[in-house]
Amino acid sequence: MGAGSWGTTFAKVVADAGNTVTMWARRADVAASINDAHTNPEYLGDIRLPDAIRATADDVAALAEADMVVLAVPSQTLRDNLTAWAPHLPDNSTLVSLMKGIELGTTKRMSEVICEVGKVELDRVVIVTGPNLAPEIAQEQPTASVVACVDEQRARVVQNATTTGYFRPYTNTDVIGCELGGAVKNVIALAYGMATGLGLGDNTKATLITRGLAETARLGVRLGADPMTFSGLAGLGDLVATCTSPLSRNHTFGVQVGRGKTLAEAQAITKQTAEGVKSCLSIRDLAGRNGVEMPIAEQVERVCHEGLSVSEAIVSLMARQTKPE
Repeated sequence: MGAGSWGTTFAKVVADAGNTVTMWARRADVAASINDAHTNPEYLGDIRLPDAIRATADDVAALAEADMVVLAVPSQTLRDNLTAWAPHLPDNSTLVSLMKGIELGTTKRMSEVICEVGKVELDRVVIVTGPNLAPEIAQEQPTASVVACVDEQRARVVQNATTTGYFRPYTNTDVIGCELGGAVKNVIALAYGMATGLGLGDNTKATLITRGLAETARLGVRLGADPMTFSGLAGLGDLVATCTSPLSRNHTFGVQVGRGKTLAEAQAITKQTAEGVKSCLSIRDLAGRNGVEMPIAEQVERVCHEGLSVSEAIVSLMARQTKPE
């Protein structure tokens, strides 16, 4: 459900693993291109999609008799989309979330929104996360990922349905940790991109990654996550890939802001959704409600939404009281 770059790439993974896939595309012309030319040129260029993938702009038809429903829309649109889709979800289908964000206003993780709106139990929801830059996976470059579910058997089913010669998924039962790692890393990647745009060096960037990981884990542990999750693919792995890669939307957006571009100008250059721009607001609220300090995330929010300059944000971070690591 969703034919953007990651949704289309994940459909390719599932098809390459030997499954039949129906994609829902919001736009009929995208669905037609997938069916007729086996490509999605707007998002994946000329990469050919497997014949086992068919597409439709009819959401009800796409959901009919699905064993696995993969949700691949921008995180802040999930509630509205799923409200329309919920009556058509097949009984006992596995709901797979590819989204990495925290909902504005409610500060709910994506699995919590899925359970609430879809009226399903958490053991039906699987999170796919990790260092998964869509263009590289679409080119079949070797990559690893995490499939997380409180029901380990259901996680193994999704693992088997997505294992290919180039895509290696690992199971995990820590849904909270996996989701927070995926959401907060987008915000840290914005900070990393801003530092890059300013021309700052590797010491600064290494500091942002390590201290960003520390504040992510601090929030996760407060919410009940396993701290070890943040040293794995869903934590450090995803954080490094998203911070350092020019393929990362959040990295690219941050670079443009660091160079002095406005949010609107940075969005025009990035073109696709940089989840961290909105998620920094909800992550700030989530941290505040739970009494957790997240200084990097806080400064990113101030730059993106309160008019603070990147240089002023750096001064504020460096002026914080010293403390033990």
